[in-house]
Amino acid sequence: MSKIKIFALGGLNEDGKNMYVVDVDHDIFIFDAGLKYADDKMLGVDYIIPNYDYIKKNKKNIKGIFITHGHYDNMGALSEILKEIPDLPIYGTEFTMEIVKDDLLADNLNVKNLRIIKPHRKINFGKNSIFPISLTHMVPGNVGYVLYTPDGAIFYTGNFVFDSTMLGAYKTDIGKLAYVGKQGVLCLLSESIYADKQGFTSPHHRTAGAIREILNKTDGRILYNIYQAQLYRIQELFNEIKNTDRNVVVMGKTLETVLLKAIDKGYVSFDKKRILPIGHVKDDKIVVIISDEREKPFSNLKRIVRGYDKFITVKSEDTVIFASPIEDGMERTATKLLDGLAKVGANVIELSKRKYLSHHASSEDLMLMIDLMQPKYYMPVIGEYRHQVANKNVAKEVGMNDENILLRLNGEVAYFENGELVDNGMKEPIDDILIDGLSAGDVGELVLKDREILSDSGIVIITATLNKETKEVLAGPEVVTRGFIFVRDNIDLIKEASKIASEIILKNTKTNYVDFSKVKFEIRDKVGKYFYEQTECKPMILIVIGEV
Repeated sequence: MSKIKIFALGGLNEDGKNMYVVDVDHDIFIFDAGLKYADDKMLGVDYIIPNYDYIKKNKKNIKGIFITHGHYDNMGALSEILKEIPDLPIYGTEFTMEIVKDDLLADNLNVKNLRIIKPHRKINFGKNSIFPISLTHMVPGNVGYVLYTPDGAIFYTGNFVFDSTMLGAYKTDIGKLAYVGKQGVLCLLSESIYADKQGFTSPHHRTAGAIREILNKTDGRILYNIYQAQLYRIQELFNEIKNTDRNVVVMGKTLETVLLKAIDKGYVSFDKKRILPIGHVKDDKIVVIISDEREKPFSNLKRIVRGYDKFITVKSEDTVIFASPIEDGMERTATKLLDGLAKVGANVIELSKRKYLSHHASSEDLMLMIDLMQPKYYMPVIGEYRHQVANKNVAKEVGMNDENILLRLNGEVAYFENGELVDNGMKEPIDDILIDGLSAGDVGELVLKDREILSDSGIVIITATLNKETKEVLAGPEVVTRGFIFVRDNIDLIKEASKIASEIILKNTKTNYVDFSKVKFEIRDKVGKYFYEQTECKPMILIVIGEV
């Protein structure tokens, strides 16, 4: 019998940053290692990953990181982790590992411990084992992971839907799911994002009809914006393009590489000859697929609309399709982008996120998964807390007891002894790492607060130069502003601020001694109050005092 801990380093009470840990008698299995895109309030931050100090601390006991599929919210943190722990074993299906490998190479990481697995082939780890099961998502090779322990199976679904029309590398093996359920499932960890949506997700995730209508009614160039490698939605686009005389250009080297590999391996069906080089991006009958790499959603399209892209600009004759729903927190960015497109005069079509769902499990999908698994305990994962609560309600509808449904936040441990839940309030330390460009770990709450102040009220720099021996003021105080006021129209305001600073310096100057700390504190306090009285703004104030 075992002692088992289940907790999340990321992914609970949030959308993205998925990373779930199962510790079975100190054998540690990690499922997914994702990122979360920063919202509009996190100025300059590109994305967020879970703090992985736990992995560094326990790396000797970690059997591997098991990636469900190749989307950044499930594997986007791997680059940062593997920079510090390059020998960590990473498991995933063949296509998932192709995406992971390309992502690591983009960061100049040549990692040797990428281990390709096949669905329905057991991987043994002593008394425990991992059994991957094919599940349907919008990327081929998606799997959920069954962790067999002496006390029963623990099944992490990742993202999934039930759709009998999605075959081949997209197909769910319901027989294997039922087989696992009959063997005894201790705990089922199932996604929550669409738990509040009634019915099955299928067929509401299909966009072929809408794409067909757009292609038939549109004469000019089409810009098709999509998140990440959503290959099934791109396959739907390709299926409709086959019946037209249009060709395709892919903007984004990562997506182009993924698509060409997917075609070569038979995951995507399309004539590669109809995917043209970037030089054809201005052709009239072209469909331009635009995707972001490891950046915020809409980053590439935003550059194009602003005129910063060297290959393409948006014209009034263009039709722009938003093929992926606008995520929570990205509404402000999307609104500005839509305004920019409206000014150009382009025709904009948004595929409604209410009518056209992503490939996530709605309430009936979740009920079917619970019915197949028959778990003793149920843990809603992947989603904000309201989604987790909705998932709990779904489980109660199919007869699960309230006390057997585990709602947790990141770091809160579900602890089992001998197959029974022990509620002992155990927690693991968790935190976020904010990624700004190529830097990781340098951006924190204080930096974000400074950026917020700078964006809102600007900056004031007050400089003065003193004689090193006599402490006499040789120059200044000079007041320089950026993003605060227009100096030419506010000369009196600047002069008064300089006067206040001068008086403070003189007051705190004694023979051969200046209390610089007190000077800076008082200037920041009194000048700040003066500016607020006059302008009702609170700019950032920096004081620089030098001696010569």
